[in-house]
Amino acid sequence: MRAFVFPGQGSQKVGMGVELAGTSAIARAVFEEVDEALGQNLFQIMAEGPDDALTLTENAQPAIMANAIATLRVMEAEGGMTLADKADFVAGHSLGEYTALCASGAFSLADTARLLKLRGRSMQAAVPVGIGAMCALLGADIEKATALAEAAAEGEICTVANDNDPGQVVLSGHKGAIDRAIALVKDFGIKRGTALPVSAPFHCPLMQPAADAMAEALGATPPGALRVALYANVTADVVTDPAVVQRLLVEQVCGRVRWRESVIAMQAAGVTEFVEMGGKVLGPMIGRSVSDVPEKPKVTSIVTMADIEALLKEI
Repeated sequence: MRAFVFPGQGSQKVGMGVELAGTSAIARAVFEEVDEALGQNLFQIMAEGPDDALTLTENAQPAIMANAIATLRVMEAEGGMTLADKADFVAGHSLGEYTALCASGAFSLADTARLLKLRGRSMQAAVPVGIGAMCALLGADIEKATALAEAAAEGEICTVANDNDPGQVVLSGHKGAIDRAIALVKDFGIKRGTALPVSAPFHCPLMQPAADAMAEALGATPPGALRVALYANVTADVVTDPAVVQRLLVEQVCGRVRWRESVIAMQAAGVTEFVEMGGKVLGPMIGRSVSDVPEKPKVTSIVTMADIEALLKEI
């Protein structure tokens, strides 16, 4: 069985999509459709920067999605197939869940771009700059990270935002609590705590205003039928009912990204191959999350035309 997975924020970089756009009219059409849907020249920012404009949450989220969908559509066109022919499941990391839903046909490309623009903007606006923060804990499992978060909170919000793999957990919350968590890492047997260069504390209760905004937006633009079943971030379980998908997307704004658990669940369901579209971020996390299983799943990351051609020879 095969799962196609889609990266989240932090995978953006200036120059993304340029090679695909230069070699494929299919890719260019994706970038043009996203630009038109958003009423901005997002592809120019993707191609030329500046970096701080691309890193802005409201630009990074639709840009990462557009790049992954362009990669997917080129693969489908070159291979004369559809994702549904070759995928048993889809999943995405945070914003990548929207990309996965676009790939599975639940949202149109234009709607996905608009939803992610709003999601990025509302997440940015939910908490004044300087109030919230996030940190990555390296050499931390979920138990150690949870204990550290509880100790550092001191009445403020400090919670696990991303359970990425067995050695990397991300905390999110009030800046003071995150600073305390970084200072306390050694006391909890954690190798290192590093403040993340993010503009808001994602995936924690401080994001409630953004969750409310997404509830309204998804009420107006609900997901349709999925051609491929989704493993959802907040449950690490399979979902196919569009009404449930809609509810989980709202919960996801404040909820934990259970990526490690999702990978383990997909592997347990029989997935022997993971294909990451448009990035090389999830592959290493997947490898570490299932490193102790006897038959390790194959992990492939698809970014370039050469990557696409190599994958098509295999599948």
